Amino acid sequence: MPLLVRHAEAKIVRLQLRQNLVLKTMTTEQWDEFEPLLDISDYAKGALLENQGDSSMQQYFIVDGILKRVVSTSSGKEMILRFAAETDIDTSYAAWRLKTPIPYAIRAVTRSRTARLDMEDWVAFMSRHPPVKERFELEVMKLMSEVMAHTITLHLLDAPGRVARFLRKHTELVERLPKKELASYLNLSPETLSRLKKCGKI
Repeated sequence: MPLLVRHAEAKIVRLQLRQNLVLKTMTTEQWDEFEPLLDISDYAKGALLENQGDSSMQQYFIVDGILKRVVSTSSGKEMILRFAAETDIDTSYAAWRLKTPIPYAIRAVTRSRTARLDMEDWVAFMSRHPPVKERFELEVMKLMSEVMAHTITLHLLDAPGRVARFLRKHTELVERLPKKELASYLNLSPETLSRLKKCGKI
């Protein structure tokens, strides 16, 4: 987990990070302060970034690949809450603020790379830069709203409706996601998803 400033591909990673939804408006001075805090981490497909129930939390800025946020029952049943790809974030900020364990896991859906830092360091940085905090908290609210809308969708829409909504909201992910992961997110069997594809719904 090399620091960004020591990473072999630091120049490319910097360019990718400057496209991030939260970071793209930062000033040169803010970047100079922020970069030494970042670890660059690579993950294999299926790797665990955050474990459900953990109290040690990180802030993630996605450089490459796709992550998923997932909750699990004691019996092993899983529900995928969201996917996040390049330019996006994943975070346990709400749990950190509430001083509660993280209520979900974060896993790599594909081979992925993130820039990450301890939540305490991220919060301290934001406290010194209120515009960054304002932008971040807005993205967190959008993220939470997205998760809520997805949960409601699972209850209110039929299978074709769920697929249609995903296509409308996340067109860029449709061909990149493993069909098993997409089916799980939509609460469908892989067979149903394949049938909908054959019918021209995907």
